[in-house]
Amino acid sequence: MEQLLNNKVFYHSIVIILAAIAAFIPRYLPVLFFSTRKIPEWFNEWMKYVPVSLFTTLVVRGIFVNGTTYKFIPFGHPEMIIAALLVIVVAYFTRSMSISVISGLVAVWLLSLAF
Repeated sequence: MEQLLNNKVFYHSIVIILAAIAAFIPRYLPVLFFSTRKIPEWFNEWMKYVPVSLFTTLVVRGIFVNGTTYKFIPFGHPEMIIAALLVIVVAYFTRSMSISVISGLVAVWLLSLAF
């Protein structure tokens, strides 16, 4: 048994299986719980805003908060601010997530070359 535990392939396989279980459980339990229940309408309305608010939080943190000191920097990343404004305009007019993401990535890349 000790030789089996020392085997790196076996160890990595166990880690992958445990990570898969740990990733599966938080996704499966809500489906299991909510599949048999009627979800109130107010909850559905409230949940429509969660992805937008989480995405906004991540973007604002990435642009305006320093990752090492966690201090607010209003103009620390001008290329990201300009790219974010461009993405807002593109998303408003196209209503396409893929076009918005691609335009944002291209804008950050091009603007980072300029700054």
